[in-house]
Amino acid sequence: MESWGPMLRALLSGPGRRGGTRGWAFRSGQPHLPLAGLSSATELVNHWTGVFEKRGIPEARESSEYIVAHVLGAKTFQSLRPALRTQPLSPQQLQCIQELSSCRLQRMPVQYILGEWDFKGLSLKMAPPVFIPRPETEELVEWVLEEVVQRPRVEGAQDGPLILEVGCGSGAIALSLLSQLPESRVIAVDKGEAAISLTHENAQRLRLQDRIWMVPLDVTLEGSWTHLLPWGPVDLVVSNPPYVFHQDMEQLAPEIRSYEDVAALDGGEEGMDVIAHILALAPQLLKDSGNIFLEVDPRQPELVSRWLQSRPDLDLQLVAVRRDFCGRPRFLHIRRSGP
Repeated sequence: MESWGPMLRALLSGPGRRGGTRGWAFRSGQPHLPLAGLSSATELVNHWTGVFEKRGIPEARESSEYIVAHVLGAKTFQSLRPALRTQPLSPQQLQCIQELSSCRLQRMPVQYILGEWDFKGLSLKMAPPVFIPRPETEELVEWVLEEVVQRPRVEGAQDGPLILEVGCGSGAIALSLLSQLPESRVIAVDKGEAAISLTHENAQRLRLQDRIWMVPLDVTLEGSWTHLLPWGPVDLVVSNPPYVFHQDMEQLAPEIRSYEDVAALDGGEEGMDVIAHILALAPQLLKDSGNIFLEVDPRQPELVSRWLQSRPDLDLQLVAVRRDFCGRPRFLHIRRSGP
């Protein structure tokens, strides 16, 4: 399995978000480390960077900078005015930084601590255990947008594409597509109640709730797809499904293993369990020449290709494989052939 260190670094170095002091609800009994003599933002960042490093917290400086900036109402530490970095903080701000830093010492992801995160310029609420969107997934959204923009417009058609997202999580993919495609509509499904609720909340925050339908649905259950029939065939399916090989689950970082929903990660023996169900359902859900876009493990493009070859009855063709910003084969474009 690929190293998850770079993914975690990408998560922590990605865009933050203004949040004031709205973060993870503080737990009582958190460790309170001595802060005597510390008063400025710069001093606090240096202090907590040292504490995090001693405790083996990944990306120690980035973590401390995000937390301090968040408490001061800034997006990033670098965006703070120089004067704000050196002036004394209030006792309440010091206490808040200490509480949030204590959460980080417990290996809680920064996204959950801050309570929100940016994805393709959208500010999304984050809450455990709903899956945190990764930077790679922004590339998946870009590919979908390219495909939609390039496809020929049907003469006389009034509506934009009808999109099905399988496994919506926080709503990152669905809401990004809605924001970039003003005439599009999305059906977002997830088997997790927390994910459906969070997607709904984020849709309302972004005022996109009128063009998205959230459906609690487990696509691995027989006959589940019939719940989607009232909307009619969709133009495309997009998903960042659970694709981690089961034997690799124990290798995930504590931030991932301890806080995120394992059901959103564990894809079974070869990471193909949910992927296979999505592909098997495609003929019932997709229009002729409809498209499927998937984010997968770099080992899975070949597995998916062989699986499709073994199921010619599905009339699905692997059109393209695209690499992520680290050069790994990460995204699949699959098309349904006409009758």
